[in-house]
Amino acid sequence: MHITRFDRGYSRRHFLRNAGRGIAGAGVLAPLWDVIADTGDVTKAYPDELLSIENYTKGKLKAGDEINASNVEAVKDLLEPIKYLQIVKYGRKLKLVKTTTDIMRLSPWEYTEATVRNRGQAKFDERGNVVTLGGKPWIGGNPFPDARSAVELFAGLTLSWGRHDASFYAIKEEDVNAGGEVLFQYEAGWAEMSPIARVSMDPKPYWVGQESKLRFQSIFFQTPESVKGTSFLNVWAYDQSTFPELYGYVPAFKRIRQFPTDQRFEPLIPGSSLYLSDAWAAGDPLYTWGNYRIISRGPLLAGVSGGWNPDHPNWEHKTHGGPKGKTFWDTEVELVPEAIVVDAEPVKFPRAPVSKKRVWFDARTSLPIAMVSYDRRGEPYRSFDGAYGLYESKGKSFMDGKHPYWSWAHVHCFDSQTERMTRLQQVRSITGGYATSVNRPDTYENYLTSSALMRLGSA
Repeated sequence: MHITRFDRGYSRRHFLRNAGRGIAGAGVLAPLWDVIADTGDVTKAYPDELLSIENYTKGKLKAGDEINASNVEAVKDLLEPIKYLQIVKYGRKLKLVKTTTDIMRLSPWEYTEATVRNRGQAKFDERGNVVTLGGKPWIGGNPFPDARSAVELFAGLTLSWGRHDASFYAIKEEDVNAGGEVLFQYEAGWAEMSPIARVSMDPKPYWVGQESKLRFQSIFFQTPESVKGTSFLNVWAYDQSTFPELYGYVPAFKRIRQFPTDQRFEPLIPGSSLYLSDAWAAGDPLYTWGNYRIISRGPLLAGVSGGWNPDHPNWEHKTHGGPKGKTFWDTEVELVPEAIVVDAEPVKFPRAPVSKKRVWFDARTSLPIAMVSYDRRGEPYRSFDGAYGLYESKGKSFMDGKHPYWSWAHVHCFDSQTERMTRLQQVRSITGGYATSVNRPDTYENYLTSSALMRLGSA
């Protein structure tokens, strides 16, 4: 018999107390990041019931089991509302795996090291931007690992999306209608590079001369032929009250044009349910949203460790569910011991179709593990849930320097009102030979300039 010292009621009361006080400091038995800095493992911060789905459900479910419509009620309180709806109504299934407790398996190695090394050195300046105690741009890692407010959680997320200095994601996208048919298939490349807070690439922590920028980010499409060469470039200012500059290349016109950057709630391509605003649940500058507030906290089921599929040569995932078995990625989820739920409202978007977004943050890493946005009537509208993972499994690995690569693996963007699904997955390579890469010095010249957009568009 498993004797519990701290039952679910103890954890629930703890979370309610902290949420009621608007506090984001994580950990139940001890301050989470004190434990992480000491051991590199989260075990001593949480009771057994938050580290094992079998203990949490009192044996109803265990690692290796599948969650489906027949048993989902046992874990309804561990799911965001649209994911629960997907299981009950559309046949989504989730495979349970053990909870990951080693913090180095939940984010890039160098990013996590910098988070521990630079802990306590961040503050907000007079404009609300994250700076060091000396007033300089941030120097690397999560500036607020033991965040005490909702805005600190979002500030760390907005500062670094993919948690690498430079990333290039080879992406396949499929857009599925309510009838379960795949209507659109796209192949795209997504690049991002940080000129500040660099922890792997030289020069670091800053790209000298570019300290006024937060990130360069682009996306270009390779297939189908109807959109081949279409590309967009975002240049973000470090000042988080400022909209990014948005440029696009449209092959039909063979020129670069500048787009309005406050129109971030529209799909870039036909059929897609993905908006620029959705990226990493923080696709807009921090202060274009407001009224940030912590509304609850507690355990959650999410895909934070088993996203990579080494069994397929191009890392592609299988699907299931929906009318044709094509709506959802096969997904592994685990019990996240503590998620912090934050609401935010668009304050600089007068025509935004959403009234607020609700984001679930993994308290251990401050990663966004789920998002639900609500329409102007306050009804659930769109959801965004992804799966992350260390690219190391079954004796195979994809390396990031000395360590296995960590990143997102696949994403669902679901419109619950039209029942349309956009599925994205990070693959090894796409048409044209463009391959996933990390921290390459040539990322900027290859993908993140106006001349790069034109070159990609005419290739």
